[in-house]
Amino acid sequence: MINSVVLMGRLVADAEMRTTTTGKSVATFRIAVDRGFVRAGEERQADFITVVAWERTAEFVCRYFSKGSMIAVQGSIQTRSYEDKTGAKRTAFEVVAREVSFCGSKNESGTAGVANTGAYAQPATPPSFQTAAAGDFDEVSLEEEELPF
Repeated sequence: MINSVVLMGRLVADAEMRTTTTGKSVATFRIAVDRGFVRAGEERQADFITVVAWERTAEFVCRYFSKGSMIAVQGSIQTRSYEDKTGAKRTAFEVVAREVSFCGSKNESGTAGVANTGAYAQPATPPSFQTAAAGDFDEVSLEEEELPF
């Protein structure tokens, strides 16, 4: 079974951070995701999607994102049932974030040059193959008929 969601949109409001009774951080926020299709003469439509992030990812979102920030979210859809104030049974659909990333410009996010998935910052420059030790790679010489794939 596959349950995978990738979204990019803008935060509708600042994320709300809570702590569970067991001490885990959880943040809830909504993002507006534009729909791709626009009919002639109509305004662009957007979907407003609730996202839940846990622990370090939750702390990362609350620290570096605010209302209007562009954000990319990778996660899965989760449903839960509850009763509203009138006693009616309802079902909530939300995305549980596994990873979040910046997608706005430097001026938008205020965090220059930081690419991030989850709560861990990636290095500004990727490692180079030139830094590998000579013994890390073996030269393979094969005849055309002996290709390894």
